[in-house]
Amino acid sequence: MGRYHFIGIKGSGMSAAAQILHDLGHSVQGEDIEETLFTETPLRSRGIPIYRFTEAPLAEGDDITVIASNAYRDDHPAVARVSEAGIPVIRYHHFLGEWMSPYTSIAVTGSHGKTTTTGMLSHALSGVEPVCSLIGDGTGTGTPGSRLFVFESCEYRNHFLAYSPELAVITNIDFDHPDFFSDIEHVRQSFEKMAERVKRKLIVCGDDPQVSLLRTAKPLLRYGFGETNELRALDLAYESGMAVFDVEHKGRPLGRFRIPSFGRHNVLNALAVIGVALELDLPLENIRRQLATFLGVKRRFSETEWKRNVLIDDYAHHPSEIKATLEAARSKYPNRRIIGVFQPHTYSRVEKLLEEFALSLREADDVFLCDIFGSAREQAGSVTIEDLRDRIPNSRLLDEDTVSLLSGYEESVLIFMGAGDIQKYQRVLQTL
Repeated sequence: MGRYHFIGIKGSGMSAAAQILHDLGHSVQGEDIEETLFTETPLRSRGIPIYRFTEAPLAEGDDITVIASNAYRDDHPAVARVSEAGIPVIRYHHFLGEWMSPYTSIAVTGSHGKTTTTGMLSHALSGVEPVCSLIGDGTGTGTPGSRLFVFESCEYRNHFLAYSPELAVITNIDFDHPDFFSDIEHVRQSFEKMAERVKRKLIVCGDDPQVSLLRTAKPLLRYGFGETNELRALDLAYESGMAVFDVEHKGRPLGRFRIPSFGRHNVLNALAVIGVALELDLPLENIRRQLATFLGVKRRFSETEWKRNVLIDDYAHHPSEIKATLEAARSKYPNRRIIGVFQPHTYSRVEKLLEEFALSLREADDVFLCDIFGSAREQAGSVTIEDLRDRIPNSRLLDEDTVSLLSGYEESVLIFMGAGDIQKYQRVLQTL
């Protein structure tokens, strides 16, 4: 068994990878910031040591594999310290690409929905056989003896080009990460390069307009609601808190499926899972049963009750994700007011997608905007939260001192959306 050290172990992908290696019997430790993050809970429950940056027990000539998060550059003190000690440092995506080679690997990629789909796929396949999985909510599972590895594959800075999976899911293609991608064509070209690295087949959402423009010689299984897809969902209805729908594959009925989720985007995620199961020739009855018991992943439409209101915590940080989250909330709670509490993530994203953010947020009955959560990768831009507020009627600014503005709602749905520290506003509200 090997020894592994993670620089930035509290990152969602890093935490999940550390958990996998630990589960498989390896010795694992890591270092990160002192602040408590939700991704460290499964690490601590496994007894994985976590040190503050530059304080981990490493020595020159140490026989240990050091994996560095992509969030930290080579000149970061923790990375530089290891390099100066003569210990090789491998970046997360390169390590993962090498580590997965013995497995039948299934990548889940796309601009939105990766984490939920990866979690759903892992849950479904685990009802058939042992699975190793790496999910973007910081959840990792290493199962000894498994042949399947399901993992979330991110397009940011073309990191997904380090992987050569057996199968790949593409949930959608959208313009995001404007600090790296110049436009939607640039994004689509990266997905085309990724497609060429897939060994067997791609399972793609045929309803997505950008996916339909993909140029690749690789075989595709298209899924969606539209008639041109080989794998289709039909007759969608909501019954007893479940989305219920029929599925057809090349015109052949596969029966009725149920998922405990709302919104068409979650049905599309389930179709992706069914598509993978078909390609792996797995028994659909097991998949059907597992889909009906999938309760979601962390920070994706996570609900709690508070003073006759429903509070929802969701990772939505792109206009398309906001639209899908609000649509799911209206489907589930058609008779309640929908209140959007949104914290934008990165100045570059807000600057490039300002009008799109405004348009998607107008779908809520009331909107509260928290200040922009910047990234360590960027400088503060010229755009401000006031620029977004001015484009949304009936919207107000919110900070930790004015959270009480939310306490006057009753029988409403308050949705806290963002990829930064939006959860702190919900925690303050729940103390009132």
